[in-house]
Amino acid sequence: MGRLSTLFAPDRVAVIGATDSDGAVGRAITENLQASFEGDVVAVNPYKETVLGLPCYDSVTEVDDIDVAVVVVPPDIAVDAIREAGEAGIENVVVVTAGFGETGTEGAAREEALRSAAAKYDLNLVGPNSLGIMSTPVGLNATFGNEMATEGGISFMSQSGAFVTAVLDWAAGRDVGFKDIVSLGNKAILDERDFIDEWGDDPDTDVILGYLEDIGDGGEFVRTAREVTQDTPIVLVKSGRTDAGASAAASHTGAMAGSEAAYEVGIEQSGAIRVETVQELFDYAQILADQPLPRGKEIAIVTNAGGPGVMTTDAVGDSGLEMAELTDHTVEKLAETMPDEANIYNPIDIIGDAPAARFEAALETVLGDDNVAMAVVVACPTAVLSFENLAEVVVDCQQEYGLPVATTLMGGKSAGPAASTLTESGIPNYFDPARAVDSLDALARYDDIRSREYVEPETFDVNRDRAGEILESAASRNQTRLGVEAMDLLDAYGIPTPHGEVVDSPGRADAIAEEIGDEVVMKIVSPDILHKSDIGGVEVGVAPEDVRGTYEDLIVRARNYQRDATILGVQVQEMVDVDAGTETILGVNRDPQFGPLVLFGLGGIFVEVLEDTTLRVAPVSKPAARSMLDDIESAPLLRGARGRARVDEDALVETIQRLSQLVTDFPAIVELDINPLVATGDSATAIDLQLTLDQEEL
Repeated sequence: MGRLSTLFAPDRVAVIGATDSDGAVGRAITENLQASFEGDVVAVNPYKETVLGLPCYDSVTEVDDIDVAVVVVPPDIAVDAIREAGEAGIENVVVVTAGFGETGTEGAAREEALRSAAAKYDLNLVGPNSLGIMSTPVGLNATFGNEMATEGGISFMSQSGAFVTAVLDWAAGRDVGFKDIVSLGNKAILDERDFIDEWGDDPDTDVILGYLEDIGDGGEFVRTAREVTQDTPIVLVKSGRTDAGASAAASHTGAMAGSEAAYEVGIEQSGAIRVETVQELFDYAQILADQPLPRGKEIAIVTNAGGPGVMTTDAVGDSGLEMAELTDHTVEKLAETMPDEANIYNPIDIIGDAPAARFEAALETVLGDDNVAMAVVVACPTAVLSFENLAEVVVDCQQEYGLPVATTLMGGKSAGPAASTLTESGIPNYFDPARAVDSLDALARYDDIRSREYVEPETFDVNRDRAGEILESAASRNQTRLGVEAMDLLDAYGIPTPHGEVVDSPGRADAIAEEIGDEVVMKIVSPDILHKSDIGGVEVGVAPEDVRGTYEDLIVRARNYQRDATILGVQVQEMVDVDAGTETILGVNRDPQFGPLVLFGLGGIFVEVLEDTTLRVAPVSKPAARSMLDDIESAPLLRGARGRARVDEDALVETIQRLSQLVTDFPAIVELDINPLVATGDSATAIDLQLTLDQEEL
C-alpha cells in the first residue's frame, strides 16, 4: 500500500465537530464509527464534555496518534480545524463540511485557503463537501450515510455523495461487496488519480470503480490509469456529456475535438472501461473481480430454450465477441449425448425437457473444446429442471475447466437460491442474456487492455529555438491567429512543406517563382481573412509571367474585402499535385483537462462532409499514431482501395508524431490545422496551416 494506507486502515479517528444533537452530521458520523470501527473514536468539540458516551476534547492537538481527522464544523472555521490537524501531525483529513467551491466566490476563496493550509502541512485531504470514507476490513464508516458496505474486493470512488448512498443501498441486496469507498467531494487536494494509484497497489482491491463528473489533470490521469490497468481493471461512469461541436471553434479540429470527445479518447487511452449506467458498472465489476480472463473472444451458448438462445446470439452479434465454431469432435460428442431434437451447433439448444444432468454433459463438452474461450448458460424454468442443481453443475464445470462463464437463469423466485450459489462461487447471473454477453465482452476487452504494449513517444531532433522565435514574433505583433506565414514552424519540426516564401512585393514574388521554376500557388496572407478561397485570395497554377500581376490582384481583393485587414503579404508556394495523393487532415485542439488532442482523418472537403476522424491525447507514440490510421473508416483509401495509389503510411505516422511533439513542447498552441496534408506513395506534405495562440503561455 502507498501513502494513503493509514487513511483506510487507521487505528484512531477523530471527529472534529462531534455532537449528540439529533439530526446533526457530526452525530451520524460518530455513531457510524462507534457501530463498526475496530479502532478508537475521538470526539472533538470545545462546547461539549462528552458526546455519545465519549470524552470530548477541545482540540485534536490534545490527543496523540490520530491517523484520520473527520471535519464536520461550519465552513468558516473549517480551515482553522485543518491547521490544527496539521499542527498535531495528523496525515489524513476528511472534510465533510460543505460551503466551499461549490457555493460561489466566497466559498471558492475558503476552498483556496483550505487548499493552502493542507499543502502547508502536506495533508492527505479528502473533500471538502464529501460524504466521507469507508473501509470494510477495519469496519471504518466515517460517513453520514445510513448503510455500511459489505466486505468485498471492489474499491469505489464517487464525485457525488448522494450516488454513494444510493449505490450502497442498491448493493446491499445484491451481494456486492466493497473494500474502500471514497466520496471525492470538491477534490481540493486528493483526486481520482491518487485513489487509482493507491488501489492499484492494494492486493485486496480486485476492481476499481468510479463515478466522475470531471477529471482534473487528464494527462496525468491517463498515465496513472494506464499503469494501474495492467494489473487492476478500472470501470468508470463519466457523467456530464456535452455535444462535441457545441462550442464555437476557429478550426476544423476545434469543432470536432470538444470536451466529451476528449473524455472519450482520454479514458480509452487510460485503459479504463467506460460505461453508461450503474447496472453496467456493477455487472462489469462483478465479472472482472471473480472470473478468469478469457483466452480469446469465442463464446459458446448452452440453453434449454430456442427463443432466449436466439436473443443471446443477437447479443453476441452486437458485442465484440464472436460465436465459437465447435470442433468436429465436439459436435460428434454432442450428437451422442443430446436428444435427436437438440441443436448441436452453437448456440447449443438442449431443448426444454433438459434436466441439470443434460446441461452438465453439454457444458463439459463445450468447455473442453479448444475453440471455446467462454460460455454463457441460458435456462428457463421447467418442471424437470432444478435451478439449484443447475447452479451446482455450472460451478463445478467452471472450476474444472477454468474458463469464464456467466449465466442467465430466467426466473424470479425460483432463481433466487441458485443465483446466490452462483454468486458465492464468483459466477455472475443475469435475468437478461444481453447483460451476460455484455459482461463477458467486458472481460475480453480488459484482456485486450492488459495486452497493450505501451511505447514511450519518440523524441525527434528538431529546431525548437526556431519554432519559439516564430511564435514569439507573432506574439510581439499581438497576433493570435497564424496561417501560411507560419509554415516555417512545421519546417522547424521536420514536417515537409512545399518550397515557398511569404513575400511583400511583386519583385520578391517573381524571384521566388523563378527559384521554384514552374507554375506556383499564390495565397493572400492575413490573420484577418480566414477563408481565403471565398474572397478569391488563392490562385493555383500561376505561370511565371503572371506572378507580378497576380500579386497585385490578390492585394486588391483583400483590401476590397476588408479595408482595415492586416496584410502580411502573399505566399508564393511550389505546386503540389493534390490529385496524385490523398488529402488528409492533421490537427490539434488543446482540451482544458487532457491537454493537446491530436486529430487525424481525411482532409480537404472530406473533413466536413464525412467527419471521418480519430483522436489521441498527446504525446502520441509510434504505435498510437499507426493505430490512428487504422481507426478511420476510410483507411482502405490510404491503402490502395478502388484503384487508388497506396500512401506512405510511415510518413504519415512520423508526421503525426512530430506534430504531437510540437504541441507538447509549446502549450501556447491552442488549435492547429494542417489541411490538407497530402499523402503520396513516398511522402506526406503539409500544404496549408492555421493555428491559434495563447500569448500568455509563451
